[in-house]
Amino acid sequence: MNERILVADDDSNITDVCRRYLEREGYTIVTATDGMEAIELWRSHKPGLIVLDLMMPRKNGWEVCNEIRQTEDVPIVMLTARGEEQDRLMGLTMGADDYLTKPFSPRELVLRVKAILRRMRTAQATSAITPMHTISYEGLTIDFVKREVEIGGQVIDLTVTEFDMLYLLASHPGQVFSRNQMLSKIWDFSYEGDTTTVTVHIRRLREKIEQNASDPKYIKTVWGIGYKFAGGYS
Repeated sequence: MNERILVADDDSNITDVCRRYLEREGYTIVTATDGMEAIELWRSHKPGLIVLDLMMPRKNGWEVCNEIRQTEDVPIVMLTARGEEQDRLMGLTMGADDYLTKPFSPRELVLRVKAILRRMRTAQATSAITPMHTISYEGLTIDFVKREVEIGGQVIDLTVTEFDMLYLLASHPGQVFSRNQMLSKIWDFSYEGDTTTVTVHIRRLREKIEQNASDPKYIKTVWGIGYKFAGGYS
């Protein structure tokens, strides 16, 4: 698995700290100081994960994320200004897998990065040794080995986190998961009560797989608790 990480931020202090802490964990780090450079390095180095600041010259983080998401589902951790909730929501809506607010602890960044890459390694290792495991339900097909989702035979592009959320729910049909439970199972640790990221990812996932996201067939909301996958499957 490619564990090269691209860190894109116009603040050299931040890129230096991120590089130092991530290299201690054995990752190979490349850095960019603006959005255009980030795009160029993404294309040339094909990193396994991207740490992406929102406010950068030439291209901002939203533009970079949007361009990457046109062709690739590489995990993206966005860096946002403290208190800018709208920035976080927009970043998640555009396909970021996670976010950190500045100023942030480098150790927390390492934890977030390791959690995402661990999920990817686990998925790859499991798919290599387990028999084909496919879930089908009313036109929706989830192939765990290929990590592909189809609706009516058409492949739907999902990010790593979106696929993991859908698979968690669909592999336990009818079971209700609270937002905190989903944070624990998907992200591997607590967000100190901030469940916004789950809500935004569910909304984005519904927009991709549901015919009518306002009246979902697959992912149901259990008000005051969380979410569940509707019914059984074949």
